[in-house]
Formats: sequence, C-alpha cells, structure tokens
Amino acid sequence: MTTPLIVVGVLLIIVVILALWIVGIFNGLVTLRNRLKNAFAQIDVQLKRRYDLIPNLVEIAKGYLKHERETLEAVIKARNIAAAAATAVAANPTDGAAMKSLVSAETGLAGALSRLMVVSEQYPDLKANANMMQLTEELTSTENKIAFARQAYNDSVMVYNTARETFPNVIFAGMFNFQAAELFRIEDAAERVAPKVQFT
Repeated sequence: MTTPLIVVGVLLIIVVILALWIVGIFNGLVTLRNRLKNAFAQIDVQLKRRYDLIPNLVEIAKGYLKHERETLEAVIKARNIAAAAATAVAANPTDGAAMKSLVSAETGLAGALSRLMVVSEQYPDLKANANMMQLTEELTSTENKIAFARQAYNDSVMVYNTARETFPNVIFAGMFNFQAAELFRIEDAAERVAPKVQFT
C-alpha cells in the first residue's frame, strides 16, 4: 500500500509542477503582450496628435492654396484613412492584418503631406504665415515622437515574438491563442523618407 501511495504522490507533485510551469509560461506571454499593447498606445497618442494637427494645417493652407483643392482633399482623406487604421490596431496590436493596413495608410498620408508641402513651397505668403510655421514645427516634433514610440513598439514586438516562438512556449502560445505581432515598419525604401514639414 505504501508504494502505490508514493507513486500517486510523486505523480501528483509532477502534475502540480507541470501546471505551475504552464501557468508561468502563460503569465509571461500575457505580460509581454500587455507591454506590446502599451507600446502601441504610446504610438497611438502621437498619431492622434498628428491627426489633430493635420486639419488645422489644411485649414490655414486653404486660404492660400485656392487652386490646390485636390491636394488638400487628398491630405484630409489620407488622414481619415490612417486614423481609422490606427483605431483598428489600437483595438488589437497583435492583429497583423490591421498593422499592415496602418502601415499602408501611414504611407499614403506621408505621401499626401509631402505633396502638400511641395505645393506650399510655391506660396511665399503661406510659408511666412506664423500659424503655418508653428503647426509645421509641432508636426515635425510629433513625427520625431512617433519615430521614438515606433522604435519602442518594435522592440516590444521583438521580445514578445521571440518569447512566443521559443521552445517550449511555442507549444502553448498556439493553444492559448497568442498571435504573432507585426512590426510597425515601412517596406518600400522610398517610403521611409519622412515627409518634409519645415519651411526653409
């Protein structure tokens, strides 16, 4: 009788240790996923700030760029698409499709802003406008903050993805629905150039 009790006790201890080990893996992945979500929240704050600045920039430019209606409308349209894409990613930063949509929308917005800045260069009165200069300075500052927040987010993605892909975590990551996170990066080298928002 003693031997079967010892065997049952040892098996029970093994099961408890195994359960605690799995709980530790699960909790570790949850912690990393939450850090990743927090890192994206920092990007989201800066993106929203930029999205709020863009309509003001367009409003100031409207008075000077009467013949550039298509350019102004393209900026607002691109801004709205990017804002919607950012909202989708904020809901679930590990959704790879949503992140790819945001990267694409941000690329479109950067292109539209670049076109606006090129057109704005042709209007000296607009370049000299104090409000326009202040907004472009704020936009430049926000772009820098976005770049820093994006780096922190990508670092969090790397740590999270590495943790979920290493053995034995990879076994449980799929079972507990820990999806791979997508980096916030721009694929095309030509699109990596930040929009020029300073007047010279």
